[in-house]
Amino acid sequence: MKTIFSFIKRESVLFIAVVLAIFSMFVVTPDEQYISYIDFRTLAILFSLMAIVSGFRKLGIFDMLAKKMLSSVKSLRGLTAVLIFLCFFTSMVITNDVALITFVPFTIIIMNQMGEDFKNKWLLKIVALQTIAANLGSMFTPIGNPQNLYLFGISNLNILDFFMLMLPFTLIAFALLIIYIFSTCRTKEFSVNGNTDKTDNIADTYKNQATSINENTSKADNIAGTNKSKKKLIVYIILLILSILCVGRIIPYQLIFILVFMYTILRDRKILLEVDYPLLATFAALFIFIGNIERVSAFSNFLQSIISRHEIITSVVASQIMSNVPAAILLSQFTDNISKLIIGINIGGLGTIIASMASLISFKYIARENPAFKRRYLMLFTVYGLVFLIVLLIAAHII
Repeated sequence: MKTIFSFIKRESVLFIAVVLAIFSMFVVTPDEQYISYIDFRTLAILFSLMAIVSGFRKLGIFDMLAKKMLSSVKSLRGLTAVLIFLCFFTSMVITNDVALITFVPFTIIIMNQMGEDFKNKWLLKIVALQTIAANLGSMFTPIGNPQNLYLFGISNLNILDFFMLMLPFTLIAFALLIIYIFSTCRTKEFSVNGNTDKTDNIADTYKNQATSINENTSKADNIAGTNKSKKKLIVYIILLILSILCVGRIIPYQLIFILVFMYTILRDRKILLEVDYPLLATFAALFIFIGNIERVSAFSNFLQSIISRHEIITSVVASQIMSNVPAAILLSQFTDNISKLIIGINIGGLGTIIASMASLISFKYIARENPAFKRRYLMLFTVYGLVFLIVLLIAAHII
């Protein structure tokens, strides 16, 4: 029983989605139309991308990238910029969830080497901005987050259209992050293990740590190690390119799913354990729930009347309450203006801690590091998130 409650607490969105799906089955009796609810394309591509990115993580690619970027950092401003923009730019390809899973533990390791005073002053600020940066960076590409993948799939946009749609908001987000870094990180004092010599190389504080960014990375899997690992890297790069072509509707999703599944099952079976199956199950349950309520005309008409011509503000508000993945799936069934919905859903990932489920990843790491940090982090994250949300919401109504 304790295990069940622990699972429900950990996967609360999945639990709610399943409850809603089961409840809707009493309203609309299961029939042959149920199979048409499921967007198999989204599920197949999402599975493939999660497996591919897990393959890169297992090879230590992101670990190496972080070390390389930190190799010349010698100031607080430089450190903050690298840690934040690692999340901002990598989330465009590896998703916001994976960016945070990878780089927030890295940040905590670095902060623990800086001394207690430095850590207490900067850890929460940097992690909060990393989280916001990951959510903001991920909005730029169709593969940056699960909701983008889904909404792009049901839209009439091509990849270039999507980029142009989200480019203004990405540039504004980038500018806001730059302003924050330059306005707050003014001190020249920089300490590593109590040593304020500014010539210290920050990468040295990490490279001697026994803990890797990716705890599952073994020496045998590290890309710097064997030819086998290098061959794996080439395969995963090819699969990623094919996945992007699949997202762009150039090749069928069935092909990339079969290729990824067959390669991992035959050559890299442990990768299958890294896939976020609760997220896939959440999508499936939400597809069933929304497919059913769409067949209830009174409820469907009510939602259409609320959403019509108010896609952006409706999706922002809905995201604050239910998170932006469920909001995207729900609202997409009751409007034809998917472009506005994409903007609103992505902006809506800011604000409250539950607006984007990826934000909870950072919160869990902070709580694990020091439970006393939780309240302060929530306040800090909410203030930062609301500032970014308000600015981007204003921009959305001007552009």
